[in-house]
Amino acid sequence: MTSEPVCLTLIAAHQFRDELFDFLSEQADLVPGFTASDVAGHGAAVHLHTAAERVKGHADQVLVRVVLPRAAADSLLERSRTSFAGTNLVYWITPVTDFGTLG
Repeated sequence: MTSEPVCLTLIAAHQFRDELFDFLSEQADLVPGFTASDVAGHGAAVHLHTAAERVKGHADQVLVRVVLPRAAADSLLERSRTSFAGTNLVYWITPVTDFGTLG
């Protein structure tokens, strides 16, 4: 079960973008690579940190996806809890039924 691939999705405030990218790059034993996108966060639980975000009505955030074995995702989350304590880093894990590269 723990070797089955999953997709770990992380969402962080845009101000933590570089820190998150650096952190993930340093986790080479767990993270084979990742994909990131800038996104707009909406909802009651989303913090609007700047005046610009309050005017726009959404938070500027970064979304990161990593496909890795479930055990590695759990280990990465544990490390993230320490490194990103207090940042309201959002995450979820979804199963991956197929993963590969078309060459």
